[in-house]
Amino acid sequence: MTVAIVHERLTEIAGSEHVVAEFARQWPDAPISIPIVDPRVTAEFTGRVRTGPLSSAYRAARYRAYAPLLPLVPGWLSRQDFGSAEAVIISHHAFAAAAVKAAGSRPTIVYVHSPARWAWDKEMRREEASSLPGRLALDVLSRLAIAVERSAAPNITSIVANSTAVAQRVKDHWDRDAQVVHPPVNIDFYTPDAAQTRGDYFLLAGRMVSYKRPDIAIRAAVESGVKLVVAGDGREAARCRKLAEGGDVTFVGRVSNDEFRNLYRRAKAMVMPGEEDFGITPVEAMACGTPVVALGVGGALDSVVDGVTGSFVNGSSDAELVSNFAETFASFDNGLFDTVKIRRRAEEFSPEAFRAKMADVVAQTMATHPHG
Repeated sequence: MTVAIVHERLTEIAGSEHVVAEFARQWPDAPISIPIVDPRVTAEFTGRVRTGPLSSAYRAARYRAYAPLLPLVPGWLSRQDFGSAEAVIISHHAFAAAAVKAAGSRPTIVYVHSPARWAWDKEMRREEASSLPGRLALDVLSRLAIAVERSAAPNITSIVANSTAVAQRVKDHWDRDAQVVHPPVNIDFYTPDAAQTRGDYFLLAGRMVSYKRPDIAIRAAVESGVKLVVAGDGREAARCRKLAEGGDVTFVGRVSNDEFRNLYRRAKAMVMPGEEDFGITPVEAMACGTPVVALGVGGALDSVVDGVTGSFVNGSSDAELVSNFAETFASFDNGLFDTVKIRRRAEEFSPEAFRAKMADVVAQTMATHPHG
């Protein structure tokens, strides 16, 4: 079969880019249409990316900011020519579904990392923008994202969500059913190491932004008196450092993949205090044989097995969450968890499993909705 692949932007390598990389491996001849591309991060897709003037504008901008260009993305995607492709596979965050219009009568398979969460959730928008101009700009952008999704949703042939929680959002916002295919995790790199000595610290890893709730983990660590290592950086970094005063909290900033792996391997447990669409880092930790202490909502419910690969924490307010995380930290016994069982669970999220499931989805879609 011949397919075309669409992705929203390629300005960094994160979870959604790993998804597209696996699409590229499964369909090695497929062109990849991406409106905004940073040439410094295209190594995995060399020679296959089709882009245009938005990329030129992005490269010419002094600070290489993609946000001002996002309103132009739907128009560019809706005018794409997919040539002889028999189907179009779309990696969607907020605007990529606009490519459904360009697909015409071809079947479309949209892999949804989430309906634009910041667009549908007013509270998240408030947290994302601190200034009045920023809030106004984000409000305008959110209306555009919602309009794109509402326009495309009825015309998508098959919808795939990256977690059960995202499938529910698709149902709530798009009034469409979605099947779940969990994203790929590099379990060949993230592995246990018997030679590593398990430490006495909890690990908080990832971007320090408000919706990930690093403040909850830090406040809980200070309250319970446990050691916490924070790996990552972001807008909330200064606030988090202030919250950590008086506690045993170490900030290591952004680290290499090798350093991340070592931190995972030696941690008493990894902490995920915020609601994630799926959450790659908990699975990376589990691939290293490390249990996870996670907020019991969202994508964590699809990856963490309570009592087997980690523990869930819940609460109805920030104060209750801090108290419950602190209590879990104080009583946590890493020895109650089996490294082999934790690793085995992580193996269910391998890139090979992801490619096989997506190949089945595409084949079934094309069999029931042939092009032409």
